[in-house]
Amino acid sequence: NPLTPMKLSIQYLQKAIDNNVPNVKELSSGVARTLIEQIEHLSRIASEFSQFANIGSQTNEVFDLHELLYSLVSLHSIHENADVSWEPVPGKIDIYADKTQMNRLFTNLLQNAVEAIPSDKKGRIIIREDIDAEYITVIIEDNGSGIPEEMKNKIFSPNFTTKTSGTGLGLAMCKGIVEQVKGKIWFETK
Repeated sequence: NPLTPMKLSIQYLQKAIDNNVPNVKELSSGVARTLIEQIEHLSRIASEFSQFANIGSQTNEVFDLHELLYSLVSLHSIHENADVSWEPVPGKIDIYADKTQMNRLFTNLLQNAVEAIPSDKKGRIIIREDIDAEYITVIIEDNGSGIPEEMKNKIFSPNFTTKTSGTGLGLAMCKGIVEQVKGKIWFETK
């Protein structure tokens, strides 16, 4: 909870001022940095809750899924700790969905794939596609640590997270977005 470090920082600064600590200017600078960092965390949390709440309101349009995936792969290929590759099916893939929500979906899934890789391991993320007469399947595969057995049934639940920060809404939001377009989302792990 970002409010706790914010409150502690302000209390620490107030105590330093009350005790006429000589380096109060340096302390103020440190507290300001902490507050800015925690405000950014609060902003992200508010944004995630807002996105989660707005899953049902869509503006569907026809767009090329490959254009969206290409831009996201390009963006994520700059990660130093992970190589990102993409294996698209040939041709254009027009879909009818909310482009902003599809962007959120794949951004979140790619970010989760990057974060699943331990810091001491070079990451490998592969985005593959499979197509049949009715569906396009987008597979995002990583060489991360996998999902422990006891967490498997909680992955898409709101407020569940394995991270030390965040809201735990990311994969729940992904599930909602996919279900809005009559799709399916699942995972396989080892």
